[in-house]
Amino acid sequence: MNWEDKTVLIIDDEPAMCQLVMTVFAKVGAKVHMAFTGEQGLQTLVNYRPDLVILDILLPGMDGLEVCRQIRDYSEVPVIVLTAVGPEEQVVNALQAGADDYLTKPFRTDELRARAMAIMRRAGTTLQLYPVPSYEDDYLTIDLDDRKVLVRGESVKLTSTEFKLLAHLYRHANNVCTFEQILDNVWSSHYRSSAENVHVYIWHLRQKLEEDPKSPKYLISDHSVGYRFQTYEQD
Repeated sequence: MNWEDKTVLIIDDEPAMCQLVMTVFAKVGAKVHMAFTGEQGLQTLVNYRPDLVILDILLPGMDGLEVCRQIRDYSEVPVIVLTAVGPEEQVVNALQAGADDYLTKPFRTDELRARAMAIMRRAGTTLQLYPVPSYEDDYLTIDLDDRKVLVRGESVKLTSTEFKLLAHLYRHANNVCTFEQILDNVWSSHYRSSAENVHVYIWHLRQKLEEDPKSPKYLISDHSVGYRFQTYEQD
């Protein structure tokens, strides 16, 4: 494999660990970017579209599991998670969140590079992004690529879960998303039976996005089946 045309993103809050991993891939000619928080890592992924992500599970704020779930919202980039010695459940959760492989700290650098090569060969070595179109009318703007939502030109602050829910509905615009589909794609599996989570977050989104939350224009309920995002043609 020719690493010289590959880009690696390291997301880890420990500078020494970032430096170690960077050395592993820089020695073989790869371009390397580092991020020290989950939020910074997601933005770096969008900006540079790496071929591989090395992701620590224990991050401040947004942890590695949530970062991995959000990566999987719009990318199939291979992800290797790094975990300290701990419960086996932690590894299982990482794989369920979308990770391709894991390594336990401390690890041998040659093993990290070998696993990375194997994963990238299986994945086809090229980052694939799911469609991330933007929507804009006279009132509402949604830009999934830049993770921005505007109402009348003013930025609206959404929580991570609110954004994931809006993004999922918008990707299936004008089609009903059932509660089960929403829960499978926005929440982890142990929330699957709780449609109440969807109702609560839709309510919050309507307060932030709808001109009249009691008579929603965009986030439409569909007879106890689920919700849909309604788009409008511009003249």
